[in-house]
Amino acid sequence: MTTVLREPTLAGRDRRLDAIAEKVDRGDRLSLADGELLYATPDLYTVLGLADKVRRRLHGYAAYYNINRHLNYSNVCALSCKFCEFYRKQDQEGAYTRDMAYVREEARKAVEAGATEMHSVGGLNPYLPFSYYTELVATIRDEARRLGSDLHVKAFTAVEIVHLAKIAKVYKGANAPGEEGRAARREAIRWVLTELKNAGLGSLPGGGAEVFDDRVHDEAYKGKIRSDVWLDVHRVAHELGLNTNATMLYGHIEDRRDRLVHMLMLRRAQDQALARLGYTGVAPTWNVCVQESESGHLGYRGETSDAPVITLTRPGTPLPEHLAFGSSATGQPAAGGASGYYQTIIPLPFFPDGSELEHLPGPSGLENLRTLAVARLMLDNFPHVKAFWIMQTLPMAQLMLQNGADDLDGTVVWYDITKVNHGAGQGSGSAATNQEVNVWTLQKAIREAGFEPVERDTLYRRVSRDTADGRRWSV
Repeated sequence: MTTVLREPTLAGRDRRLDAIAEKVDRGDRLSLADGELLYATPDLYTVLGLADKVRRRLHGYAAYYNINRHLNYSNVCALSCKFCEFYRKQDQEGAYTRDMAYVREEARKAVEAGATEMHSVGGLNPYLPFSYYTELVATIRDEARRLGSDLHVKAFTAVEIVHLAKIAKVYKGANAPGEEGRAARREAIRWVLTELKNAGLGSLPGGGAEVFDDRVHDEAYKGKIRSDVWLDVHRVAHELGLNTNATMLYGHIEDRRDRLVHMLMLRRAQDQALARLGYTGVAPTWNVCVQESESGHLGYRGETSDAPVITLTRPGTPLPEHLAFGSSATGQPAAGGASGYYQTIIPLPFFPDGSELEHLPGPSGLENLRTLAVARLMLDNFPHVKAFWIMQTLPMAQLMLQNGADDLDGTVVWYDITKVNHGAGQGSGSAATNQEVNVWTLQKAIREAGFEPVERDTLYRRVSRDTADGRRWSV
């Protein structure tokens, strides 16, 4: 695979980027204005080169993948988000809800394939009781253990967690204004996450974030939880010792500034998570400040020095996964490291086909590459940036490895949320997708991009395979 050229040719080097380059060299935090310049400059080569510098500082030549399987338990959803092609109504053709026999069989298939992770999300099905979800997690874990596997369950977006709190009838008082409502909301979320964790939940995916902007929210996915609630779910998960991830769906009706504010709000939340983990940070010169409006929602207010800045991009700073586990054999958190944190940012390009926004063009390949590079530079306290090959395509994901990404995700089976390749298979019954690559293909793609393939588990611990039986693994 051809390496990206690092010297600008036609447009020439943008000397305005020199000050940003100096910050990157020192591992200093970039400002909103810096992010706007990274998006606006015609000198894309330098932007990509800076992102690659940060990526190699954090991970060297390692590029991560995992063996995983996706389980979409239901596509029945109470919402009707304009960008979504996945959801169905209960009586609509193609609607489905999986029973526990199906779930158990999927867990068995995952173990037989040597998977280390089951990733499960679905629609906000108003007809399922709360017990369905704890049973789903317990069934996956029980079947895996029966077969001798410690399969990790990564399940339920923040949107689903709030839905579960509502159907469990513990969300009372959560919509009250001010701190009273927030306290009630966090307690409801804590109850749900504790029940799921007791059933075997290991971590949360990053879906449902979309873009943290009220205007975009009201036009594209009205009825979904807003940014303050999404961040509360992840904060409570971190306090319970669960690691989480974050996404950003871009290329629809948002603008570039909306994306940058989304990144800054995530960065602020990660500062708090890493502080709980034991990082001390440095005295800030500025930081993003989110302010609760009269309507009770959070929004971007400006720059202030109200919190410590914790970056991972300063040379020599340890990554959180190197601190969080005292023993790779037991996987137990080290003393003082029981708090969770955001592991990775996953920028997701919008695919308009089949949605109510299909009149939009969606982002270009260059916009995808730039957005991922900007995310790597702005999110200085996120240890990982994922080029999700399902939505970026494997060739683009290879290019992204050279420009900020360090993770391709995994082998993936039956990713039914986004129909990128319309092929035969199970799922909704219309155009469900069996999107899967084998380990050899992922390793080959990583090597072609110039990196060393490293198999990881969900928590970014290196995986060792039994040489006699590749389905058996340890960390």
